[in-house]
Amino acid sequence: MSLLEIKNLKKSFGDNVVLKDISFSLNKGEVLSIIGPSGSGKSTLLRCVTNLENEDSGEINFNGTFGLVFQDFNLFPHHSVMKNITNAPIRVQKRNKSEVFDDARKLLKKLGLSDKEDAYPCELSGGQQQRVSIARALAMNPDILFFDEPTSALDPELTGEVLKVIKDLAAEHMTMVIVTHEMNFAKNVSDKIIFMDEGFIVEEGKPDDVFSSDNPRMKEFLGKFYE
Repeated sequence: MSLLEIKNLKKSFGDNVVLKDISFSLNKGEVLSIIGPSGSGKSTLLRCVTNLENEDSGEINFNGTFGLVFQDFNLFPHHSVMKNITNAPIRVQKRNKSEVFDDARKLLKKLGLSDKEDAYPCELSGGQQQRVSIARALAMNPDILFFDEPTSALDPELTGEVLKVIKDLAAEHMTMVIVTHEMNFAKNVSDKIIFMDEGFIVEEGKPDDVFSSDNPRMKEFLGKFYE
């Protein structure tokens, strides 16, 4: 069953055409990684799909709800970890407060942050902040979880912390779309991969097929990445 279907999506900023006729679908339980060089349209695609940007034309069909994890965490600095996680489920979803707090504590335990519920973002490492932002997204019980380069602001050691969390979610069959520059991670965690370049989908398929593609642009990109 398709949770997400994109048809002929186009987006421009002035004369700069960023997305050029993008189409793909995502089924329940699948992990899709979107890779490609900077400026290829990956993050703009994610922003259009999650309603942070308005597309110029095309269709975005959701069969469910979504959560979004940003590359720069976007936690409220004046709120504790617990309030960052529980605020939206209580205020937006109007859920029972004690139930939301119980669920939040379970998420913090799952993400190795049980002792941080009263801490503030400034007291956390980058990796801890990103895990809190993942917990915040999961607290809304989304059907699809979107990640916009979730490790780009982290050093290699902290990157490993966050990638492990995402791998664990994939093992639990969480439906996810991940924009990433972590090639080995994308290859290992994904059910399918999209390679974008200059606003187009150049390659799409299973990880082994995409990474072994004979497409010259794909080979050039991977060659530069692994240099």
